[in-house]
Amino acid sequence: MWYRVAKASEYLVITGAGIDDIKLAKKAWILPGQSHTVFDLSPVNYTFEVQAMSSEKLPFVLPAVFTIGPREDDMPSLHKYAKLLCSHDMASNHVQELVQGIIEGETRVLAASMTMEDVFKGTKEFKQEVFDKVQLELNQFGLLIYNANVKQLVDVPGHEYFSYLGQKIQMEAANKARVDVAEAKKKGEIGSKEREGMTLQNAAKINAETKIYATKREGEGKKEEIKVKSEVKVYENMREAEVAEANAELAKKKAVWTKEAKVAEVEAAKAVALRDAELQQEVEKMHALSKTEKLKADLLSEATVEYETKKLEADGALFQKQKAAEAELFTKKLEAEARLYAKKLEAEAQKAIAETQLYAKKQEAEAQKAIAEAQLYAKKLEAEGLMALGQAEGAYLRSLLEAVGGNYNATRDFMMLKNGTFQEIAKINAEAVRELKPNISVWNHGSGDGGANGAFKEVAGVYKMLPPLLKTVHEQTGMLPPSWMGTLSNSPSTNSTLDST
Repeated sequence: MWYRVAKASEYLVITGAGIDDIKLAKKAWILPGQSHTVFDLSPVNYTFEVQAMSSEKLPFVLPAVFTIGPREDDMPSLHKYAKLLCSHDMASNHVQELVQGIIEGETRVLAASMTMEDVFKGTKEFKQEVFDKVQLELNQFGLLIYNANVKQLVDVPGHEYFSYLGQKIQMEAANKARVDVAEAKKKGEIGSKEREGMTLQNAAKINAETKIYATKREGEGKKEEIKVKSEVKVYENMREAEVAEANAELAKKKAVWTKEAKVAEVEAAKAVALRDAELQQEVEKMHALSKTEKLKADLLSEATVEYETKKLEADGALFQKQKAAEAELFTKKLEAEARLYAKKLEAEAQKAIAETQLYAKKQEAEAQKAIAEAQLYAKKLEAEGLMALGQAEGAYLRSLLEAVGGNYNATRDFMMLKNGTFQEIAKINAEAVRELKPNISVWNHGSGDGGANGAFKEVAGVYKMLPPLLKTVHEQTGMLPPSWMGTLSNSPSTNSTLDST
């Protein structure tokens, strides 16, 4: 007996004594009467070129690469693989032919149920269908598809379907790309011009509004400044008037005080003189003349003081009136100057607003001009597009004429059939006569044989023609012949000449 250990990607398959079927293990003792085999779990790549045919009987080649190996995460699948394939190497021809047969069979069956267009457009779905069906078949061998890569479909030599289809798609994409580029260029040019015009308009509008706002703010600021200065000047004048009034009041009080002082002095002097006269009346009677003179002098001084006092009062009142008049004159002068300055500022503001409006109109005219240029350029681009379209249609008509060997009639019929012209003509004619319900009259004058009486027959034919003619006019318009010509009758002889259908 000996001990065996498998590698990381391997398994031991043990059979023999004590084992009913097989035993899988990574390591085990191999007892006497037992045998073992080692198999590898590593997946192997298989590259195939499967030839299949679509439901339209169009052959094609499907290159594919499959990565296939034992399913190591499922023990029953490993038992199946160990029983059926572990004696063969995964890269051996036996396993490769087995896998290839399954893949080719399922791919052909699936391709036969699909059109070439379905196979070409639904490569992803086609790949998934193949993957699922092949995996279903490989499950019975314990194998797993780890990866499947279906390459681009390839034409079979002599059947260039994919080549022609690719050329068609490429030409359609190129033509569509040229049209899209022209359309995008047209939209880009028009949008650029429109954006430039809108930018100029918005810039002019913003500039005009900014200038108007700045002018208004500047005018309001100057008005506020003038108002403040006027208020300050009025306050200063009021303060000066108050000071002048206080000065006048002070002068008036000084005059009163001086007057009272002078009066007090005079009264004191008079009292002294009277006291002196009383004391010396009996002693100095001889001095009567001197006393009389002294009294005269005292009276003269009192009159002088009174005169000076009244003069000071008159001067104070006059000074007060002069200061009040000067203050009023200065105030009126300041108010006149303020009104003049305000009018000047208002005139400047009106001038600025007029200049702003003129600038805004100028900018608007320039913006309108830019828009007109953009519209002209857009029409030019549209004309160029129409010209390019006409050239393309001309080239198409030339190629069509060449294809039919220069046969104009065949080209015309093809274009009319393609554009549905015949159907439109039939439709218009049917619409035109749908509600008419016309009455159709057929006249029959006999066989019309000639003979000896041919001239009289012609005259008789004219007379025979009148009744059916008048009857037809009556049926078509409802008008009756005049009475001098006759009346219509429904006698069999008249009807016999009218064959209505």
